[in-house]
Amino acid sequence: VQLQASGGGLVQAGGSLRLSCVASGRTISRYNMGWFRQAPRKEREFVAAIRWSGSTTYYEDSVKGRFTISRDNAKNTVNLQMNSLKPEDTAVYYCAARSGMVVTTKAAYDYWGQGTQVTVSS
Repeated sequence: VQLQASGGGLVQAGGSLRLSCVASGRTISRYNMGWFRQAPRKEREFVAAIRWSGSTTYYEDSVKGRFTISRDNAKNTVNLQMNSLKPEDTAVYYCAARSGMVVTTKAAYDYWGQGTQVTVSS
């Protein structure tokens, strides 16, 4: 599975961005999908995940209520709607796919996209 993330950019604090992750090479309908982010000099961390069916979502505590993960299996796409952005959300955001159960551990994901930069100015 090849994953291509897009939608990043520069936004002021309080603004919104919508990230998209398009998969190719294989349908993602049976994969659990996740978004992770990595800020400068920090470890890559979990942000959100969604079950293959879309029935269940998971969020890191700091983004709950502000970010929404969704998927469209027919379009082989996973999205991350980010609202009320804060400067601490600044990072490179990565989408990832996993064939096993939904987890928040980055090492457990099988496929990764190349990342898209999100910068939030104060």
